[in-house]
Amino acid sequence: MSFLYYKDVIEEGDLVMAFISRNDIKPVIVKSGETLNTRYGVFPHDLMIGARYGEQIASAKGYGFIHLLQPTPELWTLSLPHRTQIVYTFDSSYVVQRLRVLPGSRVIEAGTGSGSFSHAFTRTIHSNGRLFSYEFHKPRYEEAKGEFECHKLPNITLTHRDVCTDGFKVDGVNVDGDAVFLDLPAPWEAIEHLDEVVAKDRRVSICCFSPCIEQVVKTVEALTAKKWNGIEMVEVAGRKWEAHREMVRDVDEAVARLKDIKKRAVAGLERKRKLNQTSDEFENEDIDIQTTEENGISLKEPAGKGETDLKPKLDQKSDQNTKDRGYNPFGKGMRIREGDPAYKWINVTRSEPEVKSHTSYLTFAYRNQ
Repeated sequence: MSFLYYKDVIEEGDLVMAFISRNDIKPVIVKSGETLNTRYGVFPHDLMIGARYGEQIASAKGYGFIHLLQPTPELWTLSLPHRTQIVYTFDSSYVVQRLRVLPGSRVIEAGTGSGSFSHAFTRTIHSNGRLFSYEFHKPRYEEAKGEFECHKLPNITLTHRDVCTDGFKVDGVNVDGDAVFLDLPAPWEAIEHLDEVVAKDRRVSICCFSPCIEQVVKTVEALTAKKWNGIEMVEVAGRKWEAHREMVRDVDEAVARLKDIKKRAVAGLERKRKLNQTSDEFENEDIDIQTTEENGISLKEPAGKGETDLKPKLDQKSDQNTKDRGYNPFGKGMRIREGDPAYKWINVTRSEPEVKSHTSYLTFAYRNQ
């Protein structure tokens, strides 16, 4: 299964994103005879083979379920094994848009790391584009290379190199990049080597991903010295928004609700008074009142009493519990599915109380505009 193309049916050897919960997504390579163990049960891979992407499957014992999703850069970002700090979707999506990365673009990425942004780049440039990615750390380079091969990403040229000292040239290949992304501790050192690999006949964009403002200052100085223009620093703050429908409620409903509360309160006091009066009568006749788990009160006849004696039906459920009150918008009652056409609804949104930042500063610049 490739990140570049979609398919309907899962086959052996495909990559599946097992959606267990919102905060628990596991990448699974489907292999016959193996199992996925989760807190919701055991899921044999044999059940996944032949299933459709997006389908829900139950555990071996039928107690839990998971969803089998198509692999995407967004889901991979949430589930990948972290080898370094990664670029999350709200940053990567903004960078791709600002760099004007399109199908067919030739992108230079320095600092492959965990490969999160590499997957987003490859999907955007697609099969007719090319991503030149560089990683100086040998173990990370080897792990990333294995992942790219497993995920069938043929449009990546991965190179093991320290671009800050050895530059970006690839033997036998004309890089000719039109977009550059530098996720490096010292991007200003790598900027010195970009002239030999960026395009000369079309617009070129660059973004430097730096967590500290001191890095931004040195980066801007290096970009200015190399005749890059339109320099701008941006910080992205992420906040989730939830959209849902809310039932329209009016004053008449509130008034009806208050009247209902008062009516039930009066009825409850009356039932309590009658119950206390009945209990006093039973005590006078030497009738034992015993408490049960089901209804709270049961009656036991004393020896010698006949079945024809008075026996109030106190074990019956009260009208309060058996009465069908219909929908109650202000308290307990029948549950209504959101959007039910029998009721009036409005669309509302709600945001998270906290803004998630800071990840890094994004420094943009351009050439040949």
